[in-house]
Amino acid sequence: MIFNLFKSDADERPTDVKGIRHALLQFIKQELQKAEGGEGNNIKGVLLYLSCNSAERHVYETALYTDEPGKFKDEIQRIADDYALELPPNWTLEVIFDETIPPEAVKAANVDAAFFVKTSKHFIKQTITAYLRPLSGETTEQQYRVTSDDSKINIGRDKQAQSDEGYFRINHIAFPSDSANESNKYISRQHAHIEWKNEAGRFMIFADEGGVPPRNKVKVRSDATEQLTKLHSTEIGYELEEGDQIILGESVVLLFSYKPL
Repeated sequence: MIFNLFKSDADERPTDVKGIRHALLQFIKQELQKAEGGEGNNIKGVLLYLSCNSAERHVYETALYTDEPGKFKDEIQRIADDYALELPPNWTLEVIFDETIPPEAVKAANVDAAFFVKTSKHFIKQTITAYLRPLSGETTEQQYRVTSDDSKINIGRDKQAQSDEGYFRINHIAFPSDSANESNKYISRQHAHIEWKNEAGRFMIFADEGGVPPRNKVKVRSDATEQLTKLHSTEIGYELEEGDQIILGESVVLLFSYKPL
């Protein structure tokens, strides 16, 4: 059973294509006007989440002109032009049909939609929260809460670890070296770190010196596609999504989620 996350007794819910399209555009206009106080030149992209049930999906798809790529984006551009929002020429629109709505998205009152604006400066919701929990391996805590306000979140063996260069590093997600769990011995002192990236609108994981070949590796298994991505460089990160599994060393696995685990 799919629950209606956006039901509101105070608002009449449109059910036809024209009504849904109008409601979506009005909702987007209101949220765009909030971004940057009505100035749109810092907006990098728009994410529109739709959580309608399967019976209604074709109506929403028609409302969004899914058979005519770019047309719904053009409608948004016209609204931006009418209200002098000055969207940059390279802004993007991403439409996502999913029951799970990220907590940073703003929910509509009368349609099954939520909206998220990516900007070059900040996001409409200032603090984004995510959670990590070990599925294998032993950490000092059962669950870790990270936010977009945090700086670099280090992952490695032991909470305080000395690097090869002699300096000490604090691992916020720590795997004790004295653990009886065999998986922990494959974790490097400087294995990986997670950062929030405004440009991407995502938490990203990067391999550190101890987490790239030929030493212990960092891999991510996508929950959405089941694709396995290996990180080969400390410079190129991976954008984490709901349900991704971060694989460290031989068998340590961390589950990433925007919901408490």
